Amino acid sequence: MALHRLTGITIGVPDVAATARYYSEFGLTRIAADAGDPVARFGTQDGGEQLALRRTDVRRLLDLGVGADDPDDLDRVAGNLRRIGVAFERTGGRISAVDPGTGVVVHVSIAGRIESAPAPAQHYNAPGRPVRTNARAEAVLREGPVRPRKLGHVVVGTTDYAATERFFVEGIGFRTSDRVSDVAAFLRCSTDHHNLLVQKAPVSFLHHTSWMVDDVDEIGRGARSMLAADPARHVWGLGRHAVGSNFFWYLRDPAGNFSEYSSDIDCIVDDALWKPEVWEGVRALYEWGPPPPASFLRPDDLAALMAGAHSS
Repeated sequence: MALHRLTGITIGVPDVAATARYYSEFGLTRIAADAGDPVARFGTQDGGEQLALRRTDVRRLLDLGVGADDPDDLDRVAGNLRRIGVAFERTGGRISAVDPGTGVVVHVSIAGRIESAPAPAQHYNAPGRPVRTNARAEAVLREGPVRPRKLGHVVVGTTDYAATERFFVEGIGFRTSDRVSDVAAFLRCSTDHHNLLVQKAPVSFLHHTSWMVDDVDEIGRGARSMLAADPARHVWGLGRHAVGSNFFWYLRDPAGNFSEYSSDIDCIVDDALWKPEVWEGVRALYEWGPPPPASFLRPDDLAALMAGAHSS
């Protein structure tokens, strides 16, 4: 795949300082800024700078970055966008275009691939398979804060589902991994099962961002720390998704965006060996775990976001 990862995102929030404190506690690394820079920037262990927070009146996803290998990849993206009639700008090693369904600016740029050192091997005992003997599980001995490895995926609501899907698949070059009926599509620009989920919505908005950690124990440790500081941050978890297979725990930032600790997502390295499926019913949401709260399916501020969109 010529595209190979999400490089980063910019989120607009009403209170940058409060939201920045949240993501520092979440485990992202604050990047020093020049004096007077109003943007709060954060990095992950493996992906470098992957989150920026800017001041906006209402919360929204402002831009999304996608990594490509070389100028030939940008040529292909430019040709694709021309074919579907989407205007774009090309400057140096980057192409920028606006998704007509969400208004999000998408930047495709030449970027290095993420090189991740493997996590320490986990040794899980099971009946008839005592692979760890005379020793405590490594996970219960861990200390220090959880640090996400990389930005995994972004979920957005779009008022023009067909246009957004066409933009990302036929224009940018994402591939479809799975669908949920005719209301959502799991799309990838890397070997991860999905880097973007687009879903029908009454207003274009950011539903959640997902940050990859090493394993389910890191999910639990991260959520425990976040909830010890503020139990009201809890949204949904712990559980395992069926689509994508990843473990999850969702929390809420001060602006109302959901952020997810995630691990063990399906990996697609050969398109010929993966068959996209159409999911229906409750299994489209999760395989096991507590049932999703109503506020996850329809965020509490959705009406306010709709009102803001109509008044702007």
